[in-house]
Formats: sequence, C-alpha cells, structure tokens
Amino acid sequence: MAVPKRKTSTARRDKRKTHYKLKAPSTTKCSHCGQIKISHRVCSNCGYYAGAEVRQPAE
Repeated sequence: MAVPKRKTSTARRDKRKTHYKLKAPSTTKCSHCGQIKISHRVCSNCGYYAGAEVRQPAE
C-alpha cells in the first residue's frame, strides 16, 4: 500500500485548497422595476419573472 514518505506541509496543503471558494451569485436588473436581483429568480421587490407577475411583492 502506498504511504507518504513525509508529512505534507501546511503551505503545500493550503495551496491545493485555494480553489475551493464560494462564488458570488450572478445578478441582473429586473426588467419590470429595475431592481438588482439574482438571475433566473423572481424579483423580491416587485414579484415579476420573465415579464409576468408570479406572486404578490412582499410588503
């Protein structure tokens, strides 16, 4: 069975893990009210999605 000959240093281990980070969600402007919203989601400000009212806005 293969076993490491030396302990992996923290610097080497952390270099390998640098790519595991969260990305900010992509945002767009609502076509109805112009408020910034997350892409492919109902606008939390006006309740519209793809030009149609999906739900009543939260007040």
